[in-house]
Amino acid sequence: MKNQVYAARKKPKQHVKGAAKVYRGAVNMPDQNLSELLFNEQKEATRAKDRFRLTVIRMLRSELQNSAIAKKAPLDADEELTILTLEVKRREESLQEFEKSGRQDLIDDLKEEIAMLKKYLPEQLGEDELERMIREAIAEAGAETKREMGKVMSLIMPRVKGRANGTLVRKKVEDVLK
Repeated sequence: MKNQVYAARKKPKQHVKGAAKVYRGAVNMPDQNLSELLFNEQKEATRAKDRFRLTVIRMLRSELQNSAIAKKAPLDADEELTILTLEVKRREESLQEFEKSGRQDLIDDLKEEIAMLKKYLPEQLGEDELERMIREAIAEAGAETKREMGKVMSLIMPRVKGRANGTLVRKKVEDVLK
């Protein structure tokens, strides 16, 4: 009886209040924002006693919460996506460092974390689709030389945000503008 009363009173904490945009990034993601999705995933990981998954989800939720606190307002879907891509990028950079030092135990853990975080990202653009979008942006900007690359990048990056690596986009733009 005590546990039932306690469970009835206990409600999940709503850390960031406010109306956030609906997050429709990844392929199999329901129509909810990333914070809500992570909260539900955290509950599932807790029930399944999956400590590794729980740790990664808690870290990501913590990062989102810290950013919302720093902003002093709820995060919208674009800001959540930006934070998620930064976390993936940090881990990929760490992975390179661990590979240089030969730390196989850390390499395996990081690869798992990266795979887990990438499932929350939108589907990545293919080479052909990315090149088509770059050519459209070049035509729209009227760019012909590498000097006008800034115009093209300012047009293309908002379109591919979260769906393509910025370094890859820059290299492709350089190749097309040669």
